[in-house]
Amino acid sequence: MVIQPKPTEKDEYELQQKYKLFLLIIPFIALVFVFSYLPLWGWRYAFFDYKAGGTLGKDNFVAFKWFKFLFQNKATRNDIVRVLRNTLAMSGLGLATSWSSMAFAIFLCEIKNMRIRRLIQTFTTIPNFISWVLVYSFATLIFSSDGIISNIIVSRGGTAVNFLMSSEHIWLKMLAWGMWKGIGWSAIVYIAGISGIDQQLYEAATVDGAGRFRKMWHVTVPGLLPTYFVLLLLQISGILSNGMEQYLVFKNPYNTNDIMVLDLYVYELGIGSGKIPLTTVVGMVKSLVSVTLLLSANKFSKVIRGESLI
Repeated sequence: MVIQPKPTEKDEYELQQKYKLFLLIIPFIALVFVFSYLPLWGWRYAFFDYKAGGTLGKDNFVAFKWFKFLFQNKATRNDIVRVLRNTLAMSGLGLATSWSSMAFAIFLCEIKNMRIRRLIQTFTTIPNFISWVLVYSFATLIFSSDGIISNIIVSRGGTAVNFLMSSEHIWLKMLAWGMWKGIGWSAIVYIAGISGIDQQLYEAATVDGAGRFRKMWHVTVPGLLPTYFVLLLLQISGILSNGMEQYLVFKNPYNTNDIMVLDLYVYELGIGSGKIPLTTVVGMVKSLVSVTLLLSANKFSKVIRGESLI
């Protein structure tokens, strides 16, 4: 304070707006660095013959041993092919039904009674905040051999059936549970997008004689397409990331071959088998493929639509 000269009338006493915005974003940059970039330091385990509780050094440095093991070992290669089949199948079903959240938001906003609309939105959003363990408990009460459906079948002279133990149509079952749990939450983005559409477009469509469905198709849907394509690109980049919790709780000896996705495979390989280096290699390959898919989808979007995410 002694060395600095006295301020003049022309000196600014407040930060410029751009510096204020930069200070606001610093905490988020720190969070992204800590949770997204700092864990990349763990990739070094892929180059060591590491076991839990051990150390990394020259004695257990194996270079690209685990990378070769992943592709040269027949059993591991067959497991990867099977897991990728399940992962891509379930992700493909998710991509094929990604429009359902937008459709749900459009029809929800068409409900004129605000009380009914809020009630439906509340009941479809709440499942997103329920853990998959509780969802499985709920499914057990309904679909297990002692569940409601089996009790109805037995009361009518039939035999009890445990629908949860069957591997038949398991991909569609997982898709149905995922949509039930997340469709309300995913629709929030589209509901916000609908509120941002210029109301004069609807008025002009009404003047031109358009009915409710024509206004939905020619005004609402085009207004939501940019948001849909951005979310679709992000979903394509995460096509190998199905999550683990849902498949972990629904997995049983009868459906393991069809429900084992990449995230669950990595979890069981690392935690269950203790093969931390091999798990790290699989995670690295998954990250590289995801980045490649994102860049490819972004390039494809730029060529087709003239717009890109990155």
